[in-house]
Parts: sequence; structure tokens; C-alpha cells
Amino acid sequence: MKIKDIFIALLVPVMLGFGYAIAKPAMEYFPPFLLTGIRFTIPALMLVWWFPVPKGLLLDIFKISFIGSTLQYGMSYYGLNMVDASAAVLIVQLEVPFGIIIAYFLLKEVPSIKNLIALAISFIGVIILSGAPNLDGKYLAIFLLLSGAFTWSLAQVMAKPLSNKISAIALMTWLCVFSGPMLLLASVIFDGNPVKYFLAADLASLLTLGFLGFIMHPISYVAWYYVLRRYEVNKVMPVYLLLPVVGFVTAIILLGEQPSPKVYLGGSIIIFGVSLILFKNSKKKE
Repeated sequence: MKIKDIFIALLVPVMLGFGYAIAKPAMEYFPPFLLTGIRFTIPALMLVWWFPVPKGLLLDIFKISFIGSTLQYGMSYYGLNMVDASAAVLIVQLEVPFGIIIAYFLLKEVPSIKNLIALAISFIGVIILSGAPNLDGKYLAIFLLLSGAFTWSLAQVMAKPLSNKISAIALMTWLCVFSGPMLLLASVIFDGNPVKYFLAADLASLLTLGFLGFIMHPISYVAWYYVLRRYEVNKVMPVYLLLPVVGFVTAIILLGEQPSPKVYLGGSIIIFGVSLILFKNSKKKE
């Protein structure tokens, strides 16, 4: 990648890792579907007026929105609500190998033998991590987080062809236009009247909502679709290596979490596995 693109790409894991961790205390007041629905609705309302309807692309955008936002964030945030944020951000790191596998089948991007070994190492890390005390017996949470990681990766691979037909900020905006209402509708169905949650919320949770919707989501996803448009999926996905680092540190410093040794061990193995993928990509000619 060019130096400029590297810095743009780094915005993605830094913003998302920080946001992932601070979202957990906000879920004491806002259920996951409502929290994520607001997160998508805010940028949609801010930006949709500036971009014309992408004719001929709406069906594809709807599919990506449903898979990569409604399903993904619903599962990921419900999983996050059941476990410590420090463990959750390590599990969702499997978005990297998932993305490479999916890109092989959908985009014919062939991973090397070394990358396949790295994938196996990463899954070993998840198995170890699933046995950590703060994840003991929480198999539903692990399943939801893994499913969320898979659906997110699938949606991003599906979005790559669209990124060549529409600007990054327009793509992000129209994905939010579809995702926000779907998530809010899911919240009404499963959680009831959303007004009661706003009335009970404290200032910190309201500020978190504002950060997620006005700052984190627009910046991180515009940056993501910008680099996704310019590089192969297997070159862009490993940037997510920094997401668990940011989320892990944020959870420890701001949330006071104290991960067990198994979390450190399993997380280190996951990061080592995906690091092998990143190392291989850095040697590959562009």
C-alpha cells in the first residue's frame, strides 16, 4: 500500500476497536439492535441528501446491508453483551481469515499454503480462548461472535465489486440507509418501545451513541471502502490485526477488565496466525 493509504487503512481498526469496547457499557441502557440501529441511522440521515440514488445497485446494497449490518451487528453485539469486551474483540479477529476464505470462493483470490496454515493456527486460538474462565459455558456468545465475524467478512467481499462503481462515502451512506431501519425494526420487535431506553439512559451512554453514529461509523467505513476499492481483499483484511489490540487495551483501561491467562494465550495465538497472513501479503508484489 501507499503510505497515505496505510494511514487511511489504520483508521479502521483504531476507530472500530475503540468503539467496540466502549459500546459494551452503553448496552446496559440500550439493547444491541437499538444501539446498532441508531449507529447506522445517524450517518444515513446526515449524508443521504448529498448522494443520488445508486440506480442499478440498490438490490446489491440491500443484500450487503442485511448480511453485513443487520445480521452481523445483531449477532456480534448480542454476543458482546454476554462476555467481556476484551475476549470478544479477539474472537471477532477471525474476520481476517474468514474474509480470505470467502474471497477465494467468490473472487478467486487464491491464498498460499502459508496462509492456510495461518488460518488453522487462528482457529486453534479460538478453541483455547473459548475455554477461558470468562467464556466458560458461554457457547452461545462464542457462536454469535463467530457468526458475526463470518457474515461481516462475507458482506465485505460482496461489497468489493460495488466499491468500483460508487464512491466510498456514497456506498457507506446507502448501506446505512438500508441497515438503520432494519435494525431499528428488529429492536422494536424484540426489545419493545425504544423510547423507554432513551428515558432511562445516562449521559455517558448518550455520548457513546453520538460517538458511534457521528464519528466512528462514518470515518471507519469510508476509510474501509476507500482502501477496499484499491487493493485485494487479502491485502486489506489483515489491517484488522490492530482491532483487537485497540479494543483489548481500551477494555482494560476504560472498563477495568482483567483477562485471564487463557485469554492472553488464545488471543496471542489468533494474532500470531493472522500475522502470518499479513507478513505474506507484505512480501507480495502489488
